[in-house]
Parts: sequence; C-alpha cells; structure tokens
Amino acid sequence: EDERIVAEIMKRRFFPTVITHRSWEGFLFAGHEIRITEATDCYGAVVWPSALVLCYFLETNSKQYNLVDKNVIEIGAGTGLVSIVASLLGALVTATDLPELLGNLQHNVLQNTKLKCKHQPHVKELSWGIDLEKNFPRALCHFDYIMAADVVYHHPFLDELLLTFDHLCKNDTVILWAMKFRLDKENQFVDRFQTLFDLEVIFHFPSLNITLYKAMRKGRMK
Repeated sequence: EDERIVAEIMKRRFFPTVITHRSWEGFLFAGHEIRITEATDCYGAVVWPSALVLCYFLETNSKQYNLVDKNVIEIGAGTGLVSIVASLLGALVTATDLPELLGNLQHNVLQNTKLKCKHQPHVKELSWGIDLEKNFPRALCHFDYIMAADVVYHHPFLDELLLTFDHLCKNDTVILWAMKFRLDKENQFVDRFQTLFDLEVIFHFPSLNITLYKAMRKGRMK
C-alpha cells in the first residue's frame, strides 16, 4: 500500500521536455498543471517530497477537509506548491517564508493562481518566532488550517518554530504537517510539539520516511 500510494504521488511530477534558462518542475494537482520555479542554492527554493505528500492528501481528501472559503496559512512555504494547491481547492491562503525567499515564492504563486482561484492568495514574510504579535496579531488572525511541509530539519530554530505554531493556532485550528524523519534532534521536536498539541498520524510512508500528521490544541481533537 505504501509503495502504491508513493508511486501515485510521484507520478504527479513532470519535467520540461526542453531545457530553458530558468529551472522548473511541473506538478499535476487539483486539475491543474503547476509549474514551480526552483533554485538549488537554498533549502527553501526546492520542492521536497513532503510537499507532494501534503498536496496529494489535500486533493484526495477534499470532501473531508473542505478548504473552500477556509483561512489557511502555510509556514515555510518555500516554492509555494502547497499554498498553490490549497488555493486551487478554494482556500483563502497566506503563504509565508523568510524575506529572501519571497520573490520566488510570489512568482510561483502568482503564475499558478492568477484567474484560476476563488481567492487570490497572499504572500507574507514570516520569520519564525520574530514579531509574531506585530505581524499576526492574535485578536485579528484566525486560521482554520496551518499547513507545513518539511519545516523540521537540521536548523537552529526549532524553539522558534514551536513558538510560531503556538501563536498562530486557535482552539479550532487544524494543523496539517508533513515531516521527513532524519536525525534524533529533529525527531525530538515531535515530543516537544505534543506538549501543546494532540497529534494524529494520517499517513505514514516508510519508503519515504515521511509521516503526515493532523494536530490540534490539547483536548480539542475530534
């Protein structure tokens, strides 16, 4: 079952038949051909398999997780694939990442959503743990879903990442988080995450070492 679903997910990716001056990859989700411009000089400008897993889940579970008119924020949006798919599925999306990634993120989001979505997505800077109340005030920001793909890896900002999840998450917010397991230090983040949130495994793909989680605040999981 793992290999069958993984093969189906990976079939959603295609590559240009002609080499161009700009590197891109193509993906087929939500009934659209999505072209993502990438760069190889930083982690945030590459599409990682966890993003494909999350996109596949959103598309194939669109009745159970109906995104139409829902407020969605993606943290660590990178190239924007998850945000684009959520937008094509009808969500009002805010795609966030570090300032140096916003140019490429904005390009991908605009190229793949303009005149195709019910709600045009927004791109906004979010440095984990920094100026959260200033940029995303609790009293004004309510997100139905927080989405994250491969935000836990070997970086020194795991405390700030947990703080960001905590700040953005209301009692009825659903977190959909795809994680690739790598090293013990990063894996320990899951234990710390569970001090604040109830966690449910939706999918686990041993061949990719990726788990897709659903999470809500402690005591709120239905």
